[in-house]
Amino acid sequence: MLGAGSARALWTATLARRALRAGVWREAATRSRRPYSAAHGTARKAWRWRRGAAVAAASVGVCGYAVYNYDTAYFVAVSALRSSVAAAATCQVAWDYYRNFPDLPPEGVDSGASAEERLRIVEARSAVHLRAAERVRHALMRNGGVYIKLGQHLGAMHYVLPEEWCTTMQMLQDQNTASSLEDIDRVVTADTGQSIDQLFATFDPVPIGVASLAQVHRAVLRETGEEVAVKVQHPMVRTYSDIDIAAVSVMFEFVHSVFPDFKFMWLSAEMKSSLPRELDFRSDQTNAEQVAWNFSNHPDIPLAVPRMVRATERVLIMEYIDGRRCDDLAYLRKHDIDPAHVSRAVGRVFAEMTFVQGFLHCDPHPGNLFVRPRTRADAVHGYNFDLVLLDHGLYRQLSPRFRYEYAEMWRALMKGDGDQIRYWSRRLAGTDLYRLFSIILTGQDWSMIEAKSLTRATTPVQFSVSELATQQPDLLRQITDVLSSVPPVLLLVLKTNDLLRMVDQSLFADQPAAVQHRAQLRSWLRLSHYCLVAIRDARAAEIGRSGSGAGAAQSVRRTCRLVASWLGFWRDSAVLAVLIAALAVEDLLARWRALFRRPATAVQP
Repeated sequence: MLGAGSARALWTATLARRALRAGVWREAATRSRRPYSAAHGTARKAWRWRRGAAVAAASVGVCGYAVYNYDTAYFVAVSALRSSVAAAATCQVAWDYYRNFPDLPPEGVDSGASAEERLRIVEARSAVHLRAAERVRHALMRNGGVYIKLGQHLGAMHYVLPEEWCTTMQMLQDQNTASSLEDIDRVVTADTGQSIDQLFATFDPVPIGVASLAQVHRAVLRETGEEVAVKVQHPMVRTYSDIDIAAVSVMFEFVHSVFPDFKFMWLSAEMKSSLPRELDFRSDQTNAEQVAWNFSNHPDIPLAVPRMVRATERVLIMEYIDGRRCDDLAYLRKHDIDPAHVSRAVGRVFAEMTFVQGFLHCDPHPGNLFVRPRTRADAVHGYNFDLVLLDHGLYRQLSPRFRYEYAEMWRALMKGDGDQIRYWSRRLAGTDLYRLFSIILTGQDWSMIEAKSLTRATTPVQFSVSELATQQPDLLRQITDVLSSVPPVLLLVLKTNDLLRMVDQSLFADQPAAVQHRAQLRSWLRLSHYCLVAIRDARAAEIGRSGSGAGAAQSVRRTCRLVASWLGFWRDSAVLAVLIAALAVEDLLARWRALFRRPATAVQP
């Protein structure tokens, strides 16, 4: 303890130091306020005036540039705004996954996690998926155009993304904003040299369909009086398409840098490749004419392709065909159209495109597949409807080699031959993850494929990314590894397969599970037939090339190989015919049972 004198001395010294410090700071402050000289004050004022003049000149320059170069300034401002919306959503989603996405413990007794704990983690992961998908969808809807197209691509990726993402993105199919009639008139005038009033006698201002890139109006040509459908591109889509694709690519690269297992750069690369073709409507005309010619020698297939009247880059005038979406079951029932027949027609059209013609429509969602009622007497094909194929912007040419390897892969899947599946997975997709690739390709569980049951199973087994992810925490990385290694054309074929499965499921959505499964089996069998045709044609071409030498012995060997190939084709086709006949008998018996079990209608008094 200090004495009273010592404490007083210490306190006096402290006060003295504080007083000295305060005096020094006061003197420094006084000197800082005191001008050094008159010349210094004049220089300081001049410097202030120069700074003000520079700021004013820069402001005037920026404003003048914006006035005299309004389009460029507006483009830069809007592009920056659109990119900032995408960047903000990407960062929020990445941060949410980084902070709140829990790891899923492995299954088993040794994992240390109870069933309740595992369920809680699964629910937490699902909540993060849903939250992220909602944020991304909101950003895509805000930007519109190319971003909506990206969301529609994501909504079709059931073989890759969790169900929360697919369900959320599917809402974008019907949430496209229509452009005003004034904007549409400006596009028509700029591309055709004539206004809407000059081209058309009547033009319905309300579009009959609005998509992410364009909208369709019903009209009557002034020159010929023909009723047509007019497809007009949204005015700002082409303007911002390049910067939008670049922004999407940068966002994907950023997410990949944060999450190395995220390998979806192929999606932005595919958009960069396919979008310019979709934005040029002249390719729609070329593709539509090509597919119409391809099916001109198939009068037994009820396919109708609208006749193209005129096409520019952003305006397409085509024949108007009245009909409704192929998955509108109420419309089908109203016109006595069997959904099973529609499913058969869709399957035949796309199997013919994939395995025989090699010219594939890669966007077969229900909005692009319409049904037009017909009378059987007027139709050559014998159906009471036409399948109308719309939106011909996205096609891919499949090489003969690809068609052959793809057919062999499907044939191995139908037989459940593990060795052949492994071999053709490597040849076709360049991946050793043949089981996962088979699951992605068929949409079925591996146990069903391995049991040789794709065409014989009695109960349906569906593939679900979300369910498999609960069993395999590393599933997403494995799927992205597979998809990042496959050729780009195969990615579009996989997307087409998935869309066709969705169409098939929607056509039988109100039927019992047994009926749905028999419909799936029929689809497998039809696909098997076209695979056999593709393999037969490829082998015949190979035999013809290998036996080009002259000589009787060479000709005999070539003939024997060709005959053996045809005999194998007829044998396998006979097996398929027996299976198809057995399914038809089973369908007939099921309908009879349903007819006799139907309760009697009560008699009204």
